[in-house]
Amino acid sequence: MPDLWPPVRRRGPVLTFVRRHPTIVLGLALLALLGTIAVFAPYLGTIDPTKLSPARRTRPPSADFWFGTDMLGRDLYSRVIYGTRVSLVVGFSVAILSSVIGLALGLVSGFVRQLDAVVMRFMDGLMSIPSILLAVALMALTRASVENVILAITVTEVPRVARLVRGVVLSLRERAYVEAAVAAGTRPLVIMYRHILPNTLAPLMVQMTYVCAAAMLIEATLSFIGAGTPPTVPSWGNIMAEGRGLWQVKPYIVFFPAVFLSVAVLAVNLLGDGLRDALDPRLAQKL
Repeated sequence: MPDLWPPVRRRGPVLTFVRRHPTIVLGLALLALLGTIAVFAPYLGTIDPTKLSPARRTRPPSADFWFGTDMLGRDLYSRVIYGTRVSLVVGFSVAILSSVIGLALGLVSGFVRQLDAVVMRFMDGLMSIPSILLAVALMALTRASVENVILAITVTEVPRVARLVRGVVLSLRERAYVEAAVAAGTRPLVIMYRHILPNTLAPLMVQMTYVCAAAMLIEATLSFIGAGTPPTVPSWGNIMAEGRGLWQVKPYIVFFPAVFLSVAVLAVNLLGDGLRDALDPRLAQKL
């Protein structure tokens, strides 16, 4: 029989992972591409994105200006490429900050019953306000800058992370091994660190990707309405805001940053969907 049947070729670990989790691979590939563009922006044929040239304003895409120029003669290709830095910095910064703060609040409110009502009522109050309106209100109290945009969006996203972690902690708190640790006299901090925290990381990682995508969209919206980054910062929202008045005659001014923003949000959402499918035991058995 070994002579009749050809040997079975086994796939390597990389090919197996790609076959089982194509959305994760695609999302990571798009994010890697955007990250490479952001890091090596000065070496990708760009010029100063803030350089004004009124004699070259509103020129269509050509060999000299790949994406055309805006109303002030600035190179759109350079502005869109440098805008990748702003969106990625805002998205990842908000995802990390909101996850760390929300994780701490969710652990404490879910495990300590005395603080649950106080912390969650405050979180519910923040969640009752739409994210855009809350971010606009916070930005109205400060000056326009990338750092303030990150802080404003972080405040709007912390309650969602905290409520997710709290729900996970409430279910874990009733498990037998947690009750056994409490009966054995283990300190609450040790229980949260050893038994509860590791089990909250999987859903937290998935939530981080959605927070990152939401932060990119909120930042673009704030910049589009003039409440986000300063006009001198080449962000995708600012570029689209400057080109909306000429949308019918010069649509490329809005089209190119909108495409980059859509690809960035799509990449993060694909990564989040793939992580959710990979980390969910019920879905993992079907893959």
